[in-house]
Amino acid sequence: MLWVLAAVALLLCFIHILLNYNKRARLIKNVPGPKGWFIVGNAFDVSTTPVGLFQQMRDYSKIWKSINGFWSFPIAAVNVYHPDDVEVVISNTKHNAKSPLYGFLRSWLSDGLLLSKGSKWQSRRKLLTSTFHFNILRQFCRILEDNSHRLVQNVGKSLGQSVDIVPIITEYTLQSICETAMGSRLSEETQEVARSYKEAVHALTNQFVHRVSRLYLHSDLIYNLVNFRKPKKDLDTAHKFTKKVINNRKEYIKKNGINVIGDNNENTDENIYTKPKKVAMLDLLITAQKGGLIDDTGIQEEVDTFMFEGHDTTASGITYSLMLIANHKDVQDKIVAELDEIFDDSNRQADLDDLSKMRYLERCIKESLRLYPPVPAIGRILSEDVILSGYKIPQGTYCHIQIFDLHRREDVFKDPLVFDPDRFLPENCANRHPFAYIPFSVGPRNCIGQKFAIMEMKSVLSSILRYYELLPVTKPEGLTFTVDLVLRTINPVYVKFVKRNKK
Repeated sequence: MLWVLAAVALLLCFIHILLNYNKRARLIKNVPGPKGWFIVGNAFDVSTTPVGLFQQMRDYSKIWKSINGFWSFPIAAVNVYHPDDVEVVISNTKHNAKSPLYGFLRSWLSDGLLLSKGSKWQSRRKLLTSTFHFNILRQFCRILEDNSHRLVQNVGKSLGQSVDIVPIITEYTLQSICETAMGSRLSEETQEVARSYKEAVHALTNQFVHRVSRLYLHSDLIYNLVNFRKPKKDLDTAHKFTKKVINNRKEYIKKNGINVIGDNNENTDENIYTKPKKVAMLDLLITAQKGGLIDDTGIQEEVDTFMFEGHDTTASGITYSLMLIANHKDVQDKIVAELDEIFDDSNRQADLDDLSKMRYLERCIKESLRLYPPVPAIGRILSEDVILSGYKIPQGTYCHIQIFDLHRREDVFKDPLVFDPDRFLPENCANRHPFAYIPFSVGPRNCIGQKFAIMEMKSVLSSILRYYELLPVTKPEGLTFTVDLVLRTINPVYVKFVKRNKK
């Protein structure tokens, strides 16, 4: 009996050595980080609750201020927080492919711009870049202002009450992305489908986090056996909504053609079979299909990608901006003074020129995105061996850039937890590392819609602040974050709105 136990022990030791002392494992083990367990390495370190995992990542950044490693055969990963390392990874196209963890989203987002790589990503990126041209943004501005005005009216129904701003802001951003990039206003008929879509998106992102934190679920076979019905139901709901948006727009174009934005800012009608240079995103995709540049599957995957990224991330940015402005009356008063200077006593809607004059508001938005980046982390897979923080990191390692912690480095941002919009005065940005502040990522795979997002945030924040004073309810120290694709809290975010006294 003893020899059997000894044989088993020797076998386990052999397996441990085989899994944890190969060349790749030794390189990762040279990197500072939590000590691994017998055989399984660091697998148990991520097997915790989403709230616990978020806090663990923050704790790691305080212990190991530049980089830390993770090893659980066959997964090698590093978390990086230093601007120099960020620059090495994302400043060029060498490491353009996303971390394999993003592959868990493929059943939902397929091979759209977020997940695609290589020549497909390059061709899609080139095709879609023109949809955020200045003249198109100018047209979008009017739509955003209309939606902001409707939001102002909705908020007016709850004056003096503590309002959970997350659902109302999410509804606003979903409506806005539909009307702008998709050219499809949500009707009474589609409102219920839209609500189901938002719930499905939340469920899908939760399922993603659940799978990431349990290494045994990384296998497609095991995951599909254990979690079949729920993901399929949520996927069907999400795809049903985006398919309806696509079909509605195709029907409209079939009847009316495509509205093209001219270089002189005048709209002209052109036949669907031409190749216009400046049209909204979905119209461009539908036109490209006529030219054989994309098929139905391609349109679906890009609409799924932009519908999710175009509403959920922006809603996060607006939510935390409102909370911060409510908690800093001195900042709020400066924003209102700037708005008074632009609009005086007029109730007219803002145009793109007005938004460009909101320089202090823009600094407030940038500072909010620093403290609460809507996408708290991004991941790549290293295509070759690289040196990060002095350590050799092998090819094939998952590299996760923790933007949340990068933005809170004390050696870059003095008193990093203080909300200070003047950090983004030109003179205070001049000598800052170009990769120390990346709320929209940076480099070749930066966010294609960042100008649109800033414009949308300016539009809704300025509209609200022209009519209402924001009073604090939820405070920054009361936020409890959870791991997700987008920065989320486990509790509602409350703000109180009080009618602003006009001059």
